[in-house]
Amino acid sequence: MLSTIVDYFVGIMIDSNETTFKRKQWLWVSVLFNVGLLGFFKYYNFFVDSWVDMFSAIGYNMNSVWTLKIILPVGISFYTFQTMSYSFDIYYRRLKPTRDFLSFATFVSFFPQLVAGPIERASNLLPQINKKRIFNYDQSVGGLKLILWGLFKKVVIADALAPIVDDIFSNYTSYPASSLILGVTLFSFQVYGDFSGYSDIAIGTAKLFGIELMSNFKFPVFSRNVAEYWQRWHVSLSTWFRHYIYIPLGGSRVSKLKSVRNIIIIFLVSGFWHGANWTFIFWGAFHALVFIPVFLMGRNTIYKNSVVGENSYFPSLIEVGQMLFTFSIVTFSRIFFRSESITDAFGFIKRILSDFSYKSYCHPMGYRMIDYYILIIVFVLYEYRIRKDERSPFKFKSKIVRFIIYTIVILGMLLFYDSNIDRSFIYFQF
Repeated sequence: MLSTIVDYFVGIMIDSNETTFKRKQWLWVSVLFNVGLLGFFKYYNFFVDSWVDMFSAIGYNMNSVWTLKIILPVGISFYTFQTMSYSFDIYYRRLKPTRDFLSFATFVSFFPQLVAGPIERASNLLPQINKKRIFNYDQSVGGLKLILWGLFKKVVIADALAPIVDDIFSNYTSYPASSLILGVTLFSFQVYGDFSGYSDIAIGTAKLFGIELMSNFKFPVFSRNVAEYWQRWHVSLSTWFRHYIYIPLGGSRVSKLKSVRNIIIIFLVSGFWHGANWTFIFWGAFHALVFIPVFLMGRNTIYKNSVVGENSYFPSLIEVGQMLFTFSIVTFSRIFFRSESITDAFGFIKRILSDFSYKSYCHPMGYRMIDYYILIIVFVLYEYRIRKDERSPFKFKSKIVRFIIYTIVILGMLLFYDSNIDRSFIYFQF
């Protein structure tokens, strides 16, 4: 609530001052206040513990007496960035500040996307809140379809895979390399189904209120290089970093060396944004390392306005190879993303390299892996069929086909639903 009040008045003060110096001063008030709140709640204990560990590594043992029992507010990383975008947009004169505090508070606390995105821009959401809205049948139907598809991805894909992934990562020292590779591969589909499922539900719910939120996922599974992946995965966050950090730093308009520096900064900040753990920093650094060669070869924008297999029903063999290679790189990085500590992450990798043997995975609760293999293959093929429009998951001319798909989706949720599974969304912790 306090950050909402601060950003509301900061926006007015930025707009009321004509000199760049004073406008920038008020912008810094917003940035420092929001980053300060985020830093305290999310990173305070991380820095204290890291400081203690550093001294312990050089032989000076000290107890961490400064750590606090801090309850992390749900979704703080999301709405902090959202409110800062308001100040940035006013500073760059993309938006005029609203004098209606209720409208601004609605923008900040719009419940469908409050806790896990998409991270909306004030220039997109505020005008929609301020204008008069009337019920639109087609828009509402489109919203309900997105909600249904999001629930399917959450229940049938993410939640169904969660017990297997949790078991493998919790007991990685007991499994051979084949099971560990299976675990991190399934985690790729779990986190995609979980997060993109939430985004679909949020976008669909907003449609019921006459609000159009920005897209957050554009079928990243079909990315042909790492740059395209970041143009399709968590779009609201990647574009936020691009518009408000990367471009102000000079983007790619500066020298190659400085551009590489900017890329490293963006990915390290992105990793740190995800959580107060060295695993996320390593995850961000890894993506910087694999992104830089793509950038230096000038291939970071070649797929920006295209989709795989755009002019044919099936992708070419080259595209299939590119997608598999990109998926492998991204999946490897998720070892760091999913592991509890950096020690576990490297232990997981070491186990793969040192025990490269095959053994069919068998979950203690008796899950049949063949069912999940079939499920993922069918899911990927279906997403390929609808890859050209992420907001129309059931766009088929035939009513019979649509009815059959609706039936399969609903039956799938009933079949895979398990009341014993923790159903919280992964990105709620961020």
